[in-house]
Amino acid sequence: MATVQARARKIALPALPFGRGAGESIRIAVSSLRANKLRTLLTMLGIIIGVASVVALLSIGRGATSSITSQISSIGSNLLTISPGMSFGSGGVRSSSNNLTMADAEVLASLPGVAASAPVYQGNSQIIAGSNNTQSTVLGVTDSFFTVRNAKIDYGTLITQDQSDSMESVAVLGSGVAEDLFSTANPIGSSIRINNQIFRVIGVLKSAGGTGNSIDDQVMVPLKIAQLKLFGARSSSTSSLLLSTVYIQVSSADLVDGVQDLAEKTLRVRHKLSSDGTEDDFRVFNQADVLESLSQVTTILTVFLGSIAGISLLVGGIGVMNIMLVSVSERTKEIGLRKAVGARRSDIMQQFLVEALLVSVLGGIVGVLLGVGVAYIVKLTGVTTPVVTADSIFLSLGFSMAVGLFFGIYPARRAARLRPIEALRYE
Repeated sequence: MATVQARARKIALPALPFGRGAGESIRIAVSSLRANKLRTLLTMLGIIIGVASVVALLSIGRGATSSITSQISSIGSNLLTISPGMSFGSGGVRSSSNNLTMADAEVLASLPGVAASAPVYQGNSQIIAGSNNTQSTVLGVTDSFFTVRNAKIDYGTLITQDQSDSMESVAVLGSGVAEDLFSTANPIGSSIRINNQIFRVIGVLKSAGGTGNSIDDQVMVPLKIAQLKLFGARSSSTSSLLLSTVYIQVSSADLVDGVQDLAEKTLRVRHKLSSDGTEDDFRVFNQADVLESLSQVTTILTVFLGSIAGISLLVGGIGVMNIMLVSVSERTKEIGLRKAVGARRSDIMQQFLVEALLVSVLGGIVGVLLGVGVAYIVKLTGVTTPVVTADSIFLSLGFSMAVGLFFGIYPARRAARLRPIEALRYE
């Protein structure tokens, strides 16, 4: 015993935590980590990368979900979109069709529960303004289109019913098309050329955002002009004016499913199709169903991204365990001396668990800051707008603490089980 005490006097030890609570354990853990700054930093690095990945990827996933939801919602509320589908040809072979007509649109507009409808004919064309040109989608519309699609005018005016009926050569530009053709200049009153037809610009819409088939990249002209002068949208068999889409705005969210069912039955009767829907030559999209499906997809994507990031955090936890095992080996004699002067197994285990937990918490905090920074950089690029939420931050911090505790238990138990005599003999 005298030999043990003599050895203890030769080695300067920090104040022991026996019976002094967690505060003393934290003080000793901080002292130990500060004594090995480089090792501590390298140990924290895996946790930092893991937590930063979780925060950044979850925020990007949620940002994508929010963006898709807002884009679909901006199209309009309680909306049904009806478009041509596939039809049966000879031999029962299905092929693309365009059997949606103005007569169909008029009947659909009169259905119970329909607040407004907007027939549309769509084509693609090069738009020319002076020396500038751009490829764009051209929509033939009526005045109801802007209400149903929730399109807002930025400056100028929208197409009126009189202009549509009289086939006046006027056009309303999406914000993207206006920028491509006129840059920052005011295009109102300017002329543009579409399929060798001259149109006067009367309005520019507010930006709706989004990519792909966004209204920002489209040009709106009176429906009959698009059908008769630009794209020749008349059925060769029936001489009926054809449509690309019919938008139906239902008066109440509770009536959407009922109106959709009624619209499908009406078109089947008009097109002389089977009542079971197997021969449908049209498609009806329910905005709510599309939104729900896309939300499910983006949620799965978010979970998948978070899981990948979680794996990197687990790898960081393995790094913590390895470094703590090395630390136990290097401090074997110190552990033996502590036990020789009265430290219990629980005291030794507590000390090493606190060290592992402290490394994880500090790494988690730095990782959160780094993850938020990465999300901000992604936002600046304009690719998407990440959404950083409090629950993702607390989830990441909680996960990092759990990883620290889980991977710190084995080294701590190993340290606590060392026998004093064997530890003191360790060289």
